[in-house]
Amino acid sequence: MKLENVDGFSFDFTDALDAFVFDEKDKTKPTFHGQPMKAVDILVELEGAYLYVEIKDFNDPAAYDTKTFTTEEELKVKRDEFRWLKNYLKYKFRDSYLYRHAEHKVEKPIHYICLLTFDNALNTTMQKALQKELPVGKASKRWKQELVKSCQVVNIDKWNKRFPKWPATLAAGVA
Repeated sequence: MKLENVDGFSFDFTDALDAFVFDEKDKTKPTFHGQPMKAVDILVELEGAYLYVEIKDFNDPAAYDTKTFTTEEELKVKRDEFRWLKNYLKYKFRDSYLYRHAEHKVEKPIHYICLLTFDNALNTTMQKALQKELPVGKASKRWKQELVKSCQVVNIDKWNKRFPKWPATLAAGVA
C-alpha cells in the first residue's frame, strides 16, 4: 500500500491491510475526524499490529540538541524546545489512541514510530524520553493491556535500515 507525499515523504507499506493519512484535513475524506484533538500523520494496519507514524521535518534540528550550547540561557531555551517537542509527540500518540479507542480499533499491539530529521544521537535521546512518558508496555499491575508496544524515533536512513519491508523516500519534488 503506497502513500505518496505525506509531509514530504513517500512510503510503501507492502504488507499492510490498510494505510492512510490519519490527520486528514480534507472534510470530504472518510478518514477525516473533525475533532479538536491531535492525530499522528499515518496509521497503518498490519495483520498483527497497528503502526502510528508521526513525521517531522525540521529546518534547524540543532535548536533541540541540549548537548550543544554556549551559554546557560541557550541551554535553557534548547531544553524548553526539546521538552515542547517531546510533549507534542506524546500527545499526538495519546490523542490518536483515544480516536482509535472510540472507533474500537485498539485490539492489536500498537507501535509508535516518529520519523524526525534529527541525527541518530538526538533521535535516541528523544526516543528514551518518549518511552518513559507514553509509557511503553504495561505501566501498572492493574492494566489489562498496554497503550503502546514499542516507540521508535528514527531518521529516514535509520527507518530504511530498520524497516526495509516499508521503504520511505523523500517525495518527488521535495528538496
